[in-house]
Amino acid sequence: MPSTVTSRRRQLGNEIRRARQAAGMTQQYVAELLGCSQGKINKIESGTVAVKKAELQKMLEAFNSGKAEADLMLDLAQSSSGQRGQWAGYRSAVPQWFRTFTDLEPAAAEILSWHGERIPGPLQSEHYMLTQFSEDRATDVTALVRNRLDRRRVFDLPRPPYYRFVLSEAAFHRMPGGPNPSVALDQVEHLLDLQTRYPKAYVHILPFDVRLPYVPNDFTIMRFSDGTKDFVFVEHVAGGLYLDDEDDFNLFNDAWDRLRGAALERHDTVARLQELAKQYRSQIDF
Repeated sequence: MPSTVTSRRRQLGNEIRRARQAAGMTQQYVAELLGCSQGKINKIESGTVAVKKAELQKMLEAFNSGKAEADLMLDLAQSSSGQRGQWAGYRSAVPQWFRTFTDLEPAAAEILSWHGERIPGPLQSEHYMLTQFSEDRATDVTALVRNRLDRRRVFDLPRPPYYRFVLSEAAFHRMPGGPNPSVALDQVEHLLDLQTRYPKAYVHILPFDVRLPYVPNDFTIMRFSDGTKDFVFVEHVAGGLYLDDEDDFNLFNDAWDRLRGAALERHDTVARLQELAKQYRSQIDF
């Protein structure tokens, strides 16, 4: 998988956390050592902010880190400080809280994504995108569409992640702005094309009539093979949460297993999409 600035920064944060805990130190103790807040140490360990070389060297001395461990962290710190301006131009339209997600998306080994009422960004057809942004009265539609199309490139990587989507049947009936068979048909045909062209992109429909006690809010699980810590992303109205606590991660992993177990297999999903396409074509007055 390609390594990104964000993935290396998160890996460095994980290494710092492990070294601090091995040394028996608290985040507050390290913060006092560096003359900063405990909140900053937490952000460094979560990969949210970069750590300065002088700060890292002071921590390594305090942790009494071995040469191999210290060299690894210094190398990660150096390689995670580049790519200034990567969020300039049209990419500046990506909200701050979503930038970690889009930066790590191509670096993941596996991505498991559940959506109940809408089609997720990488799967959206251009007609769906434009309708959604128009209904949202967005002022930077061109930049938003370009960013969304950029995300779709994850499927074209030489070694793309295994990207699995479980979509509620509701997502194919709730179009942006209300019922719109033209948008729905374009979206369904787009998904049928994706299933043909990208063998590592799996779409599974969760039918209305499956037996589940409830369905959870939308979430995405990202797993990595490059040392980056696995996490769950949960989007909400005001932004998004990145959860990498083991207990939280296991809860979402169990929720995914229930959803995936109840959803249609890939070939049955294709058949259902073909049925939906036929249904929406009959509703369009050509």
